[in-house]
Amino acid sequence: MRIIVLLLLLLCGAQAVLTFESNNKREGAVLKSFDISAEFLGDKGLRQSIQDYKNTLAHQHFFKAMDEAYMYIPMIKEVLSSSGVPTELLFLAMAESNFSLRAFSDKKASGLWQFIPETALKNGLRIDNYVDERRDLVKSTQAAVRYLEGLHNKFGKWYLAALAYNCGEGRLQRAIKEAKSDDLAVLIDSQRRYLPKETRLYMRKILALAIIGSDENYLITHEYDFLLNRASAFSIASVQIAGGERLSRVARVLKLPAKELEKYNRHLKYDFTPPDLEGYAIYIPYAKLADFKRDYTSEPLRHSHTLHTVKQGESLSSIGRRYKVDFQKIVDFNHLSNNKTLSLGQRLIIPIPHPTIERETHYIVQAGDTLASIANHFQLTIAKLKAMNNLKNSLIRIGDRLHVYD
Repeated sequence: MRIIVLLLLLLCGAQAVLTFESNNKREGAVLKSFDISAEFLGDKGLRQSIQDYKNTLAHQHFFKAMDEAYMYIPMIKEVLSSSGVPTELLFLAMAESNFSLRAFSDKKASGLWQFIPETALKNGLRIDNYVDERRDLVKSTQAAVRYLEGLHNKFGKWYLAALAYNCGEGRLQRAIKEAKSDDLAVLIDSQRRYLPKETRLYMRKILALAIIGSDENYLITHEYDFLLNRASAFSIASVQIAGGERLSRVARVLKLPAKELEKYNRHLKYDFTPPDLEGYAIYIPYAKLADFKRDYTSEPLRHSHTLHTVKQGESLSSIGRRYKVDFQKIVDFNHLSNNKTLSLGQRLIIPIPHPTIERETHYIVQAGDTLASIANHFQLTIAKLKAMNNLKNSLIRIGDRLHVYD
């Protein structure tokens, strides 16, 4: 009997050693992807972060975020892996936004990767009256790749790129100079405080999330093993539709609830794609791709959409007269009541019938107009409008008569 007990203890011990070695190897591989030495696995702060995420509340929070990103993760991973950026940096997005396309911070950062407007524009994202591509899951990830690759080229290591992503290039450069080292353990030392507390915790948070997210046993134990297969199973497809096309019409064609299609296209501020472009990409469930190819056809648009900012003394009737649109259409498009009082600065969608636009060859500049607003209204670029009117600059005056149609 004693022999049997001894054998069982030996087997359990051997299994424990194998499990420890396996976990250690897996966790070491995660750190290696960030260019971090495996020695950092002994960091008390990292071990505590991993343990904290495995407690009940944080555990639920982790899987809730993973559940909500269930449809997005394959596409994000594909963009990362095709660029050469470590796919483990997926968890940088989780640390930034919990994978929420609608995430918004008090620093005006938005989207999965929490870009501030300046950084977003520098990395090729469009932010205007119609779209905010920081909330476009593919374009924002492509922008994050460009930004992270630039940081990696500058600092030489992926963990330094991640640190700079959080605190800024200048702040990290000063920290490295002060510490006389770019070693991670030195830079995020809680006693020396070379970096802000938020950044010190940030790096450990990303690593902890990446380690947990790669732990097959942990996922299987908690019945989330389906997440392991998300790397190759695509759930969302990108399709091209016409500029000015209404998302709700596409939803009807695909027999989808409009709210579901909106969920994948948070980058659109309204129910239509930018009217100043010939075509624009939206996202649909991959399961509906065949239906889209079979059933969707681009129809001649009945309306062009422009935005109007309400000025002092304006009413629905006066705005309708300005754009030669029945004010009731403005009411319908903006879900207003007929007796609603407009607010100063309120934005309204103006549905302008295409025949009206085609008949207008000139436009008289009114108070509050800019060259950009007029160009947008008549679906022209500013450069085109200036060329048509031989304008040397963007200065216009009330009463000016501008040629707006070839």
